[in-house]
Amino acid sequence: MAVHLKSEREIKGIRAAGRVVAGALAAAGKAVGPGKSLQQLEQVCDDFIRSHGGYPTFLGYRGFPAAVCIGVNEEVVHGIPGRRRLTDGDIVKIDVGVTKDGLIADGARTFPVGNVKPAVLSLVAATERAFWLGAAQAKAGNRVSDIGHAVQAYIEAQGYSVVRDLCGHGVGTSLHEDPSVPNFGKPGQGMRLVAGMTLAIEPMVNMGRFEVETLENGWTVVAADRRPSAHYEHTLLVTSDEPEILTADN
Repeated sequence: MAVHLKSEREIKGIRAAGRVVAGALAAAGKAVGPGKSLQQLEQVCDDFIRSHGGYPTFLGYRGFPAAVCIGVNEEVVHGIPGRRRLTDGDIVKIDVGVTKDGLIADGARTFPVGNVKPAVLSLVAATERAFWLGAAQAKAGNRVSDIGHAVQAYIEAQGYSVVRDLCGHGVGTSLHEDPSVPNFGKPGQGMRLVAGMTLAIEPMVNMGRFEVETLENGWTVVAADRRPSAHYEHTLLVTSDEPEILTADN
């Protein structure tokens, strides 16, 4: 496993890409509503990214055919935005990668559409809370598994499950770098975290069981039991103290 510790120049560049990620997600979030098509949301993100000097990292990555990943309800990740229109009560996950001046940041949010059932809103809120609990463990001297353990312990205490087949990852000079960052596991295991690592931590949480399936399009991952799933992600910098969120909304 080869981990690239980022230089000050690279951190500055990832931070700049992260600002574009945050802006694109905010713009998309404002556009979310009943009747909006997934392609329209993709276009909002694409326009924002390009108008701010970035490139949508996912477009063409390993053949992915869209600028961003968008999934609805039971779709966990890697959804291909098409003509489907959102309806009242949906939740929509938007995952954005931005390359700017050769450096990359990655982030995702789950947005409610209209009047969402309280039980589903609780799932979305728990997924975001799990991210922050995991991120708090992303400091120099801790182990990679400390992040996933914090996520898993909280999520399972809420009665949900964390997806096992997908995980977070290093990011910055490439979209997917070492180390992998699972959302589950025992504490105190795996690689020791070092200041200068940049990680995309991204809890993917199912209301039901943790098993997932990939649809026939070869990309879209769905909860096997077809119950709702939520996703929350930031890119962060590991430091000797609190991590710095590089895709912060502000």
